[in-house]
Amino acid sequence: MGFKNLPMTTVKPTENKEQLFSAEVRAEIDTWVAKYPEGWQQSAVMAALRIVQDDNGGYLTQELMDKVAAYLDMPPISVYEVATFYSMYERNKVGKHKVCVCTNVSCMINGSDKLVDHMEKKLGITLGQTTEDGKFTLKEVECLGACGGAPMFQIGTKYYENLTPELVDSILDGLE
Repeated sequence: MGFKNLPMTTVKPTENKEQLFSAEVRAEIDTWVAKYPEGWQQSAVMAALRIVQDDNGGYLTQELMDKVAAYLDMPPISVYEVATFYSMYERNKVGKHKVCVCTNVSCMINGSDKLVDHMEKKLGITLGQTTEDGKFTLKEVECLGACGGAPMFQIGTKYYENLTPELVDSILDGLE
């Protein structure tokens, strides 16, 4: 779903931004806002989206994107553009473990297609789907910048490189 499919409702600008997010979320966003010159708080949009997504169990809703826009004093469409462009943002629920499989050139040459087939069979889902138990989401992503360790995938913030079907099984089986 791209931003063009989102209805254009927004959170009304508010003087009391404390109502938008919890104190913990506001503090974390404010840490990022403080890294930019005054008046440039919109530069923290990527960090704010990640923080809000993490706080919401791994995905963004339109309401949350609208709240980010209100918090950073920016048009909602600008937030939608960021959230729909970058693959690290999710607009649908994801599993407890989001397996981001690189299928770009280096990984493809080194067998990522075989690993994808293996994981799809093992998990009983295809790319873009989540297991019935909500444990895994399998997502195809572009280059994750670990070409020297291809094929690879990312789960959470951890990279796993030089993957084989056996190593994939060991990694997936070891996750809670």
